[in-house]
Amino acid sequence: MGLRYAPYVFTEQGVAMLSSVLNSKKAISVNIQIIRIFTRIRKMLIENTDLRLAVEKLEKKTENNTKNIEVVFQYFDDLEEKKNKAETQKNRKFIGYKYPKKKKKQIASPSRK
Repeated sequence: MGLRYAPYVFTEQGVAMLSSVLNSKKAISVNIQIIRIFTRIRKMLIENTDLRLAVEKLEKKTENNTKNIEVVFQYFDDLEEKKNKAETQKNRKFIGYKYPKKKKKQIASPSRK
């Protein structure tokens, strides 16, 4: 299972293997520093995973809040639409039979003379 192209980076194990081939003090100290940097990067990635998970939780909460806000605005739109329908129904001209209004019987009031 060989690579079909040259690798662009070394892994931590690759640096360790390289340090076993090179014998100068300078090469060994540089390789030790590189391995320390690899371990720091790995630790930083693990710590950032916790931060990333916290950010993802916040994103989910904001998505949920956004959906709730959209629902509230939809309710407002529906209420406004119902209000407008009621006003247009009130103001429209009635079509159909018109029944004469019943006259209320007036009670004769005693006349004063």
